Amino acid sequence: MVSFPDAKVCSAHWLLKLESPVPVSHVRFCTFQVDRVHVAVFIDCVRDEGFHYCIRNGYGKHVSSRPAVVNIGAIFMFNSTIGRVAKIAIEEAVKDVNSNSSVLHGTKLNLRMQNSNCSGFLGMVEALKFMETDTVAIIGPQCSTVAHIISHLANELKIPLLSFAVTDPTLSSLQFPFFVRTTQSDTYQMAAVAETVEYFGWKAVIAVYVDNEYGRNGVSALNDKLAENRCKISYKVGIPPLSGVTRGDIMNILVKVALMESRVIVLHVGPELGFLVFSVAHYLGMMGNGYVWIATDWLAYYLDTNSPLPYETMDTMQGVILLRQHTPDSDKKRAFLSRWKQLTGRSLGMNSYGLYAYDSVWMLAHAIDAFFNQGGVITFSNDSRLRSKKDSNLHLDAMSIFNDGMLLLNNILQSNLVGLTGPLKFTPDRSLVHPAYEIINVIGTGIRRIGYWSNYSGLSLVPPETLYTRPPNRSSANQKLHSVIWPGDTSSKPRGWVFPNNGKLLKIGVPVRASFREFVSRVRGTDTFQGFCIDVFTAAANLLPYAVPYKFVPFGDGHENPSYTELVNSITTGVFDGVVGDIAITPNRTRIVDFTQPYAASGLVVVAPFKKLNTGAWAFMRPFSGLMWIVIASFFLVVGIVVWILEHRINDEFRGPPKRQLITILWFSFSTMFFAHRENTVSTLGRLVLIIWLFVVLIINSSYTASLTSILTVQQLYSHIKGIESLRNGDEPIGYQVGSFAEYYLSHELNISKSRLVALGSPEAYAKALKDGPKKGGVAAVVDERPYVELFLASQCSFRIVGQEFTKSGWGFAFPQDSTLAVDLSTAILALAENGDLQRIHDKWLMQSSCTLENAELESDQLHLQSFWGLFLICGIACVIALFIYFLQITYQLRTAEPPDDSSIESGSVRSRRLQRFLSKMDEKEDPSKSKSKRAKVELEGSSQE
Repeated sequence: MVSFPDAKVCSAHWLLKLESPVPVSHVRFCTFQVDRVHVAVFIDCVRDEGFHYCIRNGYGKHVSSRPAVVNIGAIFMFNSTIGRVAKIAIEEAVKDVNSNSSVLHGTKLNLRMQNSNCSGFLGMVEALKFMETDTVAIIGPQCSTVAHIISHLANELKIPLLSFAVTDPTLSSLQFPFFVRTTQSDTYQMAAVAETVEYFGWKAVIAVYVDNEYGRNGVSALNDKLAENRCKISYKVGIPPLSGVTRGDIMNILVKVALMESRVIVLHVGPELGFLVFSVAHYLGMMGNGYVWIATDWLAYYLDTNSPLPYETMDTMQGVILLRQHTPDSDKKRAFLSRWKQLTGRSLGMNSYGLYAYDSVWMLAHAIDAFFNQGGVITFSNDSRLRSKKDSNLHLDAMSIFNDGMLLLNNILQSNLVGLTGPLKFTPDRSLVHPAYEIINVIGTGIRRIGYWSNYSGLSLVPPETLYTRPPNRSSANQKLHSVIWPGDTSSKPRGWVFPNNGKLLKIGVPVRASFREFVSRVRGTDTFQGFCIDVFTAAANLLPYAVPYKFVPFGDGHENPSYTELVNSITTGVFDGVVGDIAITPNRTRIVDFTQPYAASGLVVVAPFKKLNTGAWAFMRPFSGLMWIVIASFFLVVGIVVWILEHRINDEFRGPPKRQLITILWFSFSTMFFAHRENTVSTLGRLVLIIWLFVVLIINSSYTASLTSILTVQQLYSHIKGIESLRNGDEPIGYQVGSFAEYYLSHELNISKSRLVALGSPEAYAKALKDGPKKGGVAAVVDERPYVELFLASQCSFRIVGQEFTKSGWGFAFPQDSTLAVDLSTAILALAENGDLQRIHDKWLMQSSCTLENAELESDQLHLQSFWGLFLICGIACVIALFIYFLQITYQLRTAEPPDDSSIESGSVRSRRLQRFLSKMDEKEDPSKSKSKRAKVELEGSSQE
């Protein structure tokens, strides 16, 4: 007898009446033996008039820890493609388990199959039938609709469901803990589809699906995975799963699809609907050039099961890409496939779901074996909540709960073995490890594998199992697929989209400017626009390999420049399909829309008034600052004194009277400026100091020469504003263009108070505000984008750009995010730049006559006397003084000489002779000996006086 806690052995009576001294409060149930089968009677005890009444409320059966037979069930759709294969595979798996005594050690699996016909109601009814036979687990179901319903039943009765075919990703372990998916979830299949779409560079797809749990939930997973890769489902359409869907219904659906923009179609249906869709699409010409068809694994398992298909069927799906669950190659798999051919006589092929069905049986068998090893007992009990229903004709008492169902479930989830499909092991979220798919291309009468996808490393050309030993690498450079033959029998990758052929024009918003109309302006009295930006867009659109139906829609009243931020935001709200104009590409805008390649360089600059700085008479002093001049002069004196000290004792040229030595010091130091010093240095230290000083003098002379040349030959302009930093640190008003992003940048990025910002609406307003200046209600400077400023300065010569351009951006055309038109227009703009058309359009609209000041600046290349008259004045004064002193010396010498006898000479002749004597004295050569003796005499007289 099997021992039960707190059990009492009693007779098999349904009503027990015990006297009060009997401690029946401890009785939970009684057991008795009938034909070696132990029956447990569950009782409830109540006290009434001194007696305890114990009434049966249920009963259960249990067998020995290793019974001879364990009942399992299987529920799926027998006449489906998957069902026909799964039926044989499950039966063979049960035979293999029962013939292998090392698995269940003598216990046999008793299999019972039920046909659900993919009906939720019939599936529930058939599942309830398993309860009558004390089934411990169910292989299946196959359909999502059935799985959602009977998973609730499995939760209540604690019967594990091992589904080999339900891929619906919404069947989660949190909601349905007894649902165990023994195949791959559509979450991974849709991830493979999304990464394939991204690999080929498409941004939007159309989803055609069967409108049931399988289709809707699969497409929902596809949408999530596409969003992770910045792609989207642009249009989706469901096909009713009813058998009454006609060819005309499919044609109506595909006609709507053909009117859409995207040409990438993901088909997530069943085989019957799928082949009907391909047939209609082929009839409508939707299997030709430009289209991309991606079929989920429904097509793969059908082809694997029923190949070869008729030529007419294969011809309707040429170029289709399809996915197939990848199962690694192994000796065990090859042996089973060889055995399969013998079993079916090659009339039925094996698909991946058949392999998973076979492995599910083996997984369950190993889990049951572990269950028994852990002391598990197969016992069932009634649900206490059904007591009140015991008189019902529904026989609800047959719905018994598997008492140790949780233990069996845990053993299933802890499986760790290798089957036909590879490792049979679950991740913490109850998914099979290493999900992988093969990507296949339909060509001719067969198929060709073009690569693999795995959750480990993405797309690859080699089987995923060879990558599991390496570190995961999902870089874009590592994602590879073989070439594809696309619909229309072409190897050129389809663009994946076209403009929808529904007569709808793209609404292109265009700003109606009130100023700088050369960039974009509306032709009065018409709905047409002209300008630099319009011509660039038109030229780029003409280079596209397809027609772009569009119409320009004005934005703004024409009296004031509109807000470009509002214009761009209108794309996100669906008002416009794009925006064309002088739209600056800024970080805030790129977060909500996509821009084309910039067609014009832009950036914020500062414009300020200036004044011409004249050279003047003392221009030669300007190369150096006052402090610099003082330092240079000081160093000349210092170097002269240092050299004199070093040379005084050993060099005769630096000796003599103090007056002479002072003159020598001054002459030597300043003559080095022109490298014209006559005194030789003989000491080593003196020479070292002189060499260093001469090098310094060389640099000073070169710098002075270059600076003075620049000052005298280049027009000098002056403004007290040096750039954006001087504006930012000051408190003067700053002008900006109405509608420009300059206001946002100045106030939010540079934190300049809005009270300092002045809105200006036209070039004339610019000029007036700059001329008036802050003192007269104007502005100190204007901050605007460079293209506007260059056009403004072409006619305003009193202003200049000061400082550097402090933002780097450009102008582009704006479109919704992930717009393929933005990508193609970018390529066209680059082509315009390469062939020179972009520059020609620029010259047409923006090349204007330059200011006359430019010619005046060219004339300043010549040197004029006015720039040097100060130097000449100094030189002239020095000459006059020198001559004056010299004349005084000559006059003194003539007076000290003996005067001639002039008494007999007339007065006129006297003046003539004096002039002759003066000129002859100037021409007379002085005797050096006399000058020496004269100097000696002077010295002697000086000494005698002492």
